[in-house]
Amino acid sequence: MSRNRDRNKSSRPTALDEARNELFGHIHRCGVMQATREQQEEWMTDTIQFLGERHTALTERELKELAAIGMRFCSPVIANADAASASEAVAQQETAAA
Repeated sequence: MSRNRDRNKSSRPTALDEARNELFGHIHRCGVMQATREQQEEWMTDTIQFLGERHTALTERELKELAAIGMRFCSPVIANADAASASEAVAQQETAAA
């Protein structure tokens, strides 16, 4: 019966979830998003190796998936949001001056 199901089961994140969250944190802290693509790939290789040693439950397939997710995360849709903000500020100044 559905009323007797175990309600004490925890929804503990998987090793892949924990490694992914840790990777995103490292990406933000290290500023790798501003690096060149080559530097990002080198950094990602080293970081994935580190995460593989740290999270031994991850399979080789999961590590490759994690690297792909990380590289996509390093390449946001709006590649240079600061430049876009600066252009908007200049446009607003020109409008205000006119």
